[in-house]
Amino acid sequence: FVDICYSSVTAPKMISDFLLERKNISFIGCIAQLFGVHFFGCTEIFILTVMAYDRYIAICKPLHYTIFMTRRVCGQMVAASWVGGFLHSLVQTLVTTQLPFCGPNEIDHYFCDVHPLLKLACTDTYIVGIIVVANSGMIALSCFLILVVSYIVILASLRSHSSEGRRKALSTCASHVTVVILFFGPCTFTYIRPSSNFSEDKTVALFYTVITP
Repeated sequence: FVDICYSSVTAPKMISDFLLERKNISFIGCIAQLFGVHFFGCTEIFILTVMAYDRYIAICKPLHYTIFMTRRVCGQMVAASWVGGFLHSLVQTLVTTQLPFCGPNEIDHYFCDVHPLLKLACTDTYIVGIIVVANSGMIALSCFLILVVSYIVILASLRSHSSEGRRKALSTCASHVTVVILFFGPCTFTYIRPSSNFSEDKTVALFYTVITP
């Protein structure tokens, strides 16, 4: 569900822009797209992190799985992921809407994101850029590190498993690891640094907004 919502925020507008000669978006529509991208994107990041914890319990502590991963615990972790995504997106949206835009407001991107909008602001955006890096970049980086540590522990524990057990465990984790690499890599590259003029940002953004979901 999160993947569908996430792709729906950017893909329809991007397709219509490719088909129509006039490519524009209202300020309200742009801010709504910004909120949606960060809301569903951050929620996806938290859910992927929760999934890594689920796999850690299933592989490293299989006899305790039903104790740790109860229906209530799963519901709480999913709810926390949605709340975390909402709070993150709210901060990104609020700091962006406070900026003055003097025009011409031509966004150098295929969707409304914080960095392209920072380039359009007619004021010093250094502090806002730091907030963006702290809010987006550190979330992506910290969750990615948690995922890496989780899978290091999982791989270490697999040494005591049989070859058949290792094969099943690795096949279970393969799809999740692939999504993590394709999603977290571009996200970290884009948001761990202040806004820039790198044209490759638009290409990199395709991975975590369209391809991966």
